[in-house]
Amino acid sequence: MSVTILDASPSHILDNPAWAALTGPHAHFAERIGHAARYHQDVAPFYAVSDEDDPRAWVDLAALVGPGGTASVRGVTEAPDGWEVVGTGYGVQLVDTGLRAEPDPEAVRLGPDDVPEILDLVARTEPGPYLPRTVEMGTYLGIRHRGRLIALAGERLHPPGWTEISAVCTAPGYRGRGLATRLVRAVAAGIKERGERPFLHARADNANAIRLYESIGFTLRRRTVFSLVRQSEAAVLEEMA
Repeated sequence: MSVTILDASPSHILDNPAWAALTGPHAHFAERIGHAARYHQDVAPFYAVSDEDDPRAWVDLAALVGPGGTASVRGVTEAPDGWEVVGTGYGVQLVDTGLRAEPDPEAVRLGPDDVPEILDLVARTEPGPYLPRTVEMGTYLGIRHRGRLIALAGERLHPPGWTEISAVCTAPGYRGRGLATRLVRAVAAGIKERGERPFLHARADNANAIRLYESIGFTLRRRTVFSLVRQSEAAVLEEMA
């Protein structure tokens, strides 16, 4: 897989998309203390710091999570003083460089009333985290068969000028029919109508999904790491002293 460079600057908004979203279009979903922010806990499980190399950001994150709290953050493989990494996952970030976006006549807009069905489908297919209010993050589209939700895709992180396509999943028994591709194209159509550009994330070991996304017009931009970090016991005891 080749990696595309979007510009020559030392950093890009997609290098820290959760922070860009939480301090931008998704600020109404944010809980923020200084240089650290997180989504409301029934919306998404993501935390972000303005700069993982800035000690002030980790002080603010500690205040946000509370003593002994944990946070899922991007770009951290070695925890700073007072923190420990308790879990790590690897992924890839892909951007639209040639996707054909188009509405789908069978795609229906999903909303709060559909959340129980969405959560059931997500539990059976495991496309990634999805919480009761995730549906409020953007447009979610589904395809139904005989009234039952069988495929899903929608919008998640929303840094300025970009929108992440996420929760792409198809129920077992309906795979291989191109439903996921149709929904990705349909969600992308709405994103492009706003003058924004689609991007997405996938697990680094999900070769089938990555091949599919590349085949329909996405290009690998960068490899990513996500870590679950926790305040160390020593740091908690110091705070309580």
